[in-house]
Amino acid sequence: MKIATAAYPLDPLPDWAAYKAKLTDWVQDAAGQGADLLVFPEYGALELSMLAGPEAAGDLEQCLHVVSDLIGDVDDLHADLAAGHGVHILAASAPVFDEAYGARPVNRARLFAPGGGRGTQDKQIMTRFERTPWDVVPGNQLQVFDTSLGKIAVLICYDSEFPLLARAVSDAELLLVPSCTEALAGYSRVRIGSMARALEAQCVSVMSSTVGAAPWSPAVDENVGMGGIFGPPDVGFPATGVIAEGVLNQPGWTFGEVDLARVAHVRADGGVLNRSHWDDQAGRDGAPIITSLR
Repeated sequence: MKIATAAYPLDPLPDWAAYKAKLTDWVQDAAGQGADLLVFPEYGALELSMLAGPEAAGDLEQCLHVVSDLIGDVDDLHADLAAGHGVHILAASAPVFDEAYGARPVNRARLFAPGGGRGTQDKQIMTRFERTPWDVVPGNQLQVFDTSLGKIAVLICYDSEFPLLARAVSDAELLLVPSCTEALAGYSRVRIGSMARALEAQCVSVMSSTVGAAPWSPAVDENVGMGGIFGPPDVGFPATGVIAEGVLNQPGWTFGEVDLARVAHVRADGGVLNRSHWDDQAGRDGAPIITSLR
């Protein structure tokens, strides 16, 4: 399959028509270049907050409600584009108020299949900013989506830095990591996490990023990143583990060709068998013995 992963700029959109035109152009561009799976980043949907004007977009609480109120229409647009172009789309994640998780919003990514299927994955572990002052909360359990492309899981940004989350979805062959990072250090943490998860689970991880400045939004005012597609540095994959990567802070798609038969092969007969040997750690993770060499 061909994967397209986004380095996505957040724009101060004047109205719904502008958002629809932007998203349609992005999807048409990737589909026109043969992509089967399109991956948008974390909190890319926050550009929708400008549809209510700069005052709402500039208020940490109001912007959450504006975006959440639009998600039904946003999802219908993604579903139409996925069906019309015959592609799978991971939509940019968004704050969503869902009464199932209380009075505060979750950070939700949504996956759309061309046949009409839809799935959601909420972020599991909140960053410091999401906890305070934003008060975004964890949502639904981890999911593995069985699709015509293969088994797909999603770990949103910070979640990719926690190996036990990835282990819980290690049946997935594709691990999608939508991210939003304000500095090179943050981008590097998520990239390193994405590559480590590909190594441990012997899968393909796909990282997308927000890029550029959005001074009208105190939540996502600075964005650093690029697209990347990673695999285990083993049989059938690049020795560096890097299948494809973009240019730092340059908006656009990064494309990579992926054959999931190689995932099956490396899991069964790779140079190493990290995924199969995970349980060998049992009994070795207790408190270490302190041995003095003074």
